[in-house]
Amino acid sequence: MMRRCNLTALAARSATLSVLFALPAFAATAQTADSAAAPPPPAAAQPPAAAEPAPAPAPPKGLSESVAAVVNDDIISTYDLGQRVRLLAATSGVQPTQETLPQFEREALISLIDEHLQMQELKRIEKEQKFKIIASDKDVEEELDGMAKQANTTKPQFLAALGKAGVSPETIRQQLKAQISWRDYIRGRYGSRLRIGEDQIKAVQTMLQADASKPQYEVSEVFIDASRVGGMNQAMQGAQQLISQMQQGAPFAAVARQFSASPTAAAGGEAGWISPGEMPPEVDAALEQLRPGQLSAPIPVKDGVYIIYLRDKRSGAGETLVSLKQAAIALPQNASQADIDAARTKLEALRPQIKGCNGLEAAAAKTPGVVAGDLGEAQISDLAPQFKSAAQSLQVGQVSEPIRTNVGLHLVALCGRHAAGSEMPNHDQIENRLYGEQLSMIARRYMRDLRSSATIETR
Repeated sequence: MMRRCNLTALAARSATLSVLFALPAFAATAQTADSAAAPPPPAAAQPPAAAEPAPAPAPPKGLSESVAAVVNDDIISTYDLGQRVRLLAATSGVQPTQETLPQFEREALISLIDEHLQMQELKRIEKEQKFKIIASDKDVEEELDGMAKQANTTKPQFLAALGKAGVSPETIRQQLKAQISWRDYIRGRYGSRLRIGEDQIKAVQTMLQADASKPQYEVSEVFIDASRVGGMNQAMQGAQQLISQMQQGAPFAAVARQFSASPTAAAGGEAGWISPGEMPPEVDAALEQLRPGQLSAPIPVKDGVYIIYLRDKRSGAGETLVSLKQAAIALPQNASQADIDAARTKLEALRPQIKGCNGLEAAAAKTPGVVAGDLGEAQISDLAPQFKSAAQSLQVGQVSEPIRTNVGLHLVALCGRHAAGSEMPNHDQIENRLYGEQLSMIARRYMRDLRSSATIETR
């Protein structure tokens, strides 16, 4: 049976952790490319004044660590907790303050408890089944190499930057060992058993086609699971504090990786393009009010709180987009009829030689006086009247008859046509998405069962 004591009332330990928590600014060498994608403050709201940072006195001599939690007889010390808080701050870009420090402590302790439960389970399975599951030191070092590469630095520089933030290299290695081991175990045990049926894929395709006429939103998300952090009040408070930090420059992607309970956390919160109905109704309502570049207020839903960053928005499939190329002869508006007829004869002779869009430039290059070019993609409604008529009547790959404009005579080739907002994922992308969602759901249920059967005490 699981027993939790004061798991959500960690503020009482703030004084102890404030002594441990002498966190200098995280060195620039450990900043990831995520900082370039940090959302600006919402256009409709002014960023709050910077909160006063948490005090960072030097640890007094002789300070001894104590027990922060016990997980099935495994001890989590206050040193472990202080280290994890520092790591959380360094890798999320969010600098703790007196107001936000309890949230950091809570998130750090929850993560440590989950990792202890995971490692205990993996050790049990290793003992029973007598094969290796837990990640090797080589696996951990390779993961560290990848993290350093993402941060555009080397592993020694990356670890040195963490060291300047007061984080021991062993702290991040322990975290990575637990994460890699659990991830690979879940994939190995359940991944091969998952089967995504064609009926599931076709159902998603049908839904996407039905939604093609609706507005679509490119979003990033942070989801705070209320059951994980101790209730809706804590989730709302935590969301508001994270929003305040992001308005002051904390990178959205880094915050999502450290604080979000959504499967998209591993991708920095990027959920891609979505249509109304794919997320809870409360999120859909908020998206209607946001403009690209805006960060939402906390959005409470049934089991937690969302923070949404709207990256872009596009209209539905009511408009048609076309891709065009042209082969043209320049003629002034007052060109003589003889010059126009000569140009028309030349283009009509060229037209049968053009075998689709890919061969247009090569064919035009063989005819003196003809210039070829890519006109790009545009909405049919935005085209000049002469080109609009051709775009509406041609089939993809066909070439128009010569078209007279004020600047010349043109052959127009239709290279592509599609409805605006209709760039739907293909079969394999849908299959991979469904596979990831089901695997994530299995992992969450597994962790829920481990927590419910564990004895967890916090001091």
